[in-house]
Amino acid sequence: MVVVLSGTFGFMIVEGWSFFDSFYMTIITVSTVGFNEVNPLSDGGKLFAAFLIISSFGTFAFAISAITSYIVGGEYKAYFQEYKSIKSVKKMQDHIIVCGFGRVGRQAAHDLKFYGKNYVVIENDNEVTEDRKFHDITFVKGDSTEDQTLITANIQEATALITALPKDADNLFVVLSARELNPNIKIISRATSYSSMRKLRIAGADNVIMPDTVGGAHMASLVVNPNIMEFMDLIKVSGKAEINLEEISYNDLHENMLHSTIGDLQDKSMSGCNVIGYRDASGEYIINPANDIKIMPNSKLFVLGNPEQIKRLNKTLGID
Repeated sequence: MVVVLSGTFGFMIVEGWSFFDSFYMTIITVSTVGFNEVNPLSDGGKLFAAFLIISSFGTFAFAISAITSYIVGGEYKAYFQEYKSIKSVKKMQDHIIVCGFGRVGRQAAHDLKFYGKNYVVIENDNEVTEDRKFHDITFVKGDSTEDQTLITANIQEATALITALPKDADNLFVVLSARELNPNIKIISRATSYSSMRKLRIAGADNVIMPDTVGGAHMASLVVNPNIMEFMDLIKVSGKAEINLEEISYNDLHENMLHSTIGDLQDKSMSGCNVIGYRDASGEYIINPANDIKIMPNSKLFVLGNPEQIKRLNKTLGID
């Protein structure tokens, strides 16, 4: 661009030609196509043309080489793919952000996909983001610890963030940034040591998970109480189980069901489901709550039933 503009204005000044003639003369000069001059050149014009050829030939050849490499090498595809992803993320609302696509982040993304949740993954490894087997995942390429990357992932409109980076220090940075950018977002962080768990909670994480500890505890429970753990695995939605566990918020209830008791709710709309847990506004949990407990604002119910019963329940309550 600089070469073309310099040549155009140079011919206009030296030869007094029009802008169009000067521009055309510059193009045929720097491209070395060999056409005749637009108008006869003066000695000053010939000198300027020679200088333009010498100074622009390498620049023009490099530009052609760079453009060819950009197209043939597939860089333009990666650019448009990234642009498309960013444009798609900007339209997201109530989505979940997963930071890091390692073993933990990949499993989290897999389960979120199964549950039908809208999510986006932040990853800075080009080999991962450009891998065709992950074509159905919306990636934001960048460093999760940087505020701008989280903003690109539209954190202001997100409901939850899962940070599964391998280093606790990086997770701590993500938690601090996320809490500042969106004070209402639910943050779940990975930790590799007990000392980091307290720091992550202080920084603003709602839940801190140690994958190794959870995995070890689960394996030990399979030895001590194998039948109970197998039953709990069935309760978790896995795509094969005939049992399902659903969470119902107070805000999901119809107006005629507000402030009713658990027994009233089960009589009206539970469709064969059973309330196995209740969480009051203060966060206290009640296992197998009594039917006379009144459902209050900001509370939640935990309902157990088979998929067909859960489906009928959601239809009755108008839950998607």
